[in-house]
Amino acid sequence: MTTIFVTFAFFFLLRLLSLFISIKNEKKLIRLGAVQHGKFVSFLLTLSHISYYFASLYEAYSTNVAYNSYSACGTALMAFAYLVLFYVIYKLKDIWTLKVYIAPNHRIEKSFLFRIVKHPNYFLNIIPELIGVGLLCNAWHTLMFGLPAYSLLLAIRIVQEEHAMKHL
Repeated sequence: MTTIFVTFAFFFLLRLLSLFISIKNEKKLIRLGAVQHGKFVSFLLTLSHISYYFASLYEAYSTNVAYNSYSACGTALMAFAYLVLFYVIYKLKDIWTLKVYIAPNHRIEKSFLFRIVKHPNYFLNIIPELIGVGLLCNAWHTLMFGLPAYSLLLAIRIVQEEHAMKHL
């Protein structure tokens, strides 16, 4: 259980780092006149993300699971997801946030990854991250029930983001 907890804590700290980057960028975007879209869904996604993480950890704790081959696969998947996350942050720079903000003169990223995967932050970061944390913790119930619920919110978020960006 200790290895699972330490691995979980490491990735959770990386998620907090991304939160701080997002907050810094949000403040700048707001000063520039950016408008937030899908505020309520962003709130629900935040609650769901935190709940999913801690439901996974609770499952690991309550079943006293040891780090195993599923955990190793989850760790590898999370490592991939976080590499993608920080690559996306690097490419989007000051317009990357956890929320959907559209600024005046908003630029659209058209580099290789963004051309081949329409929403790399969602499909190559968030979904693999959630599957990874579920596998890390052997959280089968969280994967079975939490992932579909989160995916529904994510689908709504993608529609909202597409609608917000349609006029760019």
